[in-house]
Amino acid sequence: MSTDRTRPAGRRDQRGPRSAPTGPRLVASGPRSAPSGPRTVPPQRSRRLQPHRPQRPHQWFAERLLAVLSGQRPVHWMLGHTIGEAYDQLAELAPSTPLRATHGSRPVLRHCRGAQPATGVVEAFASIAAGDRVRAMAFRLEQGADQRWRCAAVELGGERLTAGAPGPR
Repeated sequence: MSTDRTRPAGRRDQRGPRSAPTGPRLVASGPRSAPSGPRTVPPQRSRRLQPHRPQRPHQWFAERLLAVLSGQRPVHWMLGHTIGEAYDQLAELAPSTPLRATHGSRPVLRHCRGAQPATGVVEAFASIAAGDRVRAMAFRLEQGADQRWRCAAVELGGERLTAGAPGPR
């Protein structure tokens, strides 16, 4: 076994690791009819790592509501994240999976926007696509005394989802 720690095991030559080139690289050109010298290629730009922005509450809730209403998650997954009649609405609707996949394509969240009409309240809307079909979903979030956001109401396609009422057609 080699005692030299600057080169990988199994490497027999004495060269150590090289440092990365700092200037433009020279690349030999391929076979051409006219003789030409090497051309310069600009160095690749490294992607700047953008700081990870946490999801806003309405985006997080839109994904969770989509998962429940498409049948990907059980309704009790939202148990601690709803208040008032919102959980009852979801429990009534979840078995019919109104946002289920159509023609084998899984529903995805296309857009989600929110507005804050008052402190501690967010009213949001989202568009959901499944294949060639696009559905709309609106919901209201309220922030409790413990600073946690909870879903207070849900609507799909302009029809309010109330317990006991038939779902959208």
